[in-house]
Amino acid sequence: MAIIDLLASSQGLRGNEANIALAKEIASSGNKSAIKELVENLQNKDKKIQGDCIKTLYETGYLKPDLIAEYYNDFLQLLTSKNNYLVWSGMIAIAVITDLKPKEIFASLDLIMQIVNNGSVITIDNGVEILAKLNKFKEYFNTTDPLLMEQLWKCPIKQLPMYAEKSLISINKRNKETYQNIIGKRKDECEKDSQIKRLKKVLKRIDKI
Repeated sequence: MAIIDLLASSQGLRGNEANIALAKEIASSGNKSAIKELVENLQNKDKKIQGDCIKTLYETGYLKPDLIAEYYNDFLQLLTSKNNYLVWSGMIAIAVITDLKPKEIFASLDLIMQIVNNGSVITIDNGVEILAKLNKFKEYFNTTDPLLMEQLWKCPIKQLPMYAEKSLISINKRNKETYQNIIGKRKDECEKDSQIKRLKKVLKRIDKI
């Protein structure tokens, strides 16, 4: 049976349970031919099939990113789709594999930031994750660090705790003071105690760096 026949929409099912189950099966078996078939069908004429394919791909990537990493260019192409679901799903897939393909992802940073600056919440969330992961590399730091800081300055306050947490992986002695300043100043904007607690926890971790 073709992999495409196992997708949720192919089975007439609603939701993503079938796609997530398929992703787990592909990840556990290391089925590269299944990945190839899913990638090829990102261009399927049926939008439901397209959506199921990218969902299954990034769910597989969560479990075993190396299985989907070589298809980074296919995910980058999704960023210019007119289908917003494919755009933010493509951004998720890129975020999942950034650690494995930093050079290739950085080469498309202009496109990524263009989409982030005009994107949905999920698109921006994953754009921030991409920046944070790239920011760990010294060769990209001078470019990515200001971009990451900008996202923390301008994001809606409800997103700040998550973005601060995502940023932790790339905060070091060189930039810690600036991040402390951003988080400290914006903390006063928080409307919920839960947000403040998360930010305080981030500040404690930064303080130990």
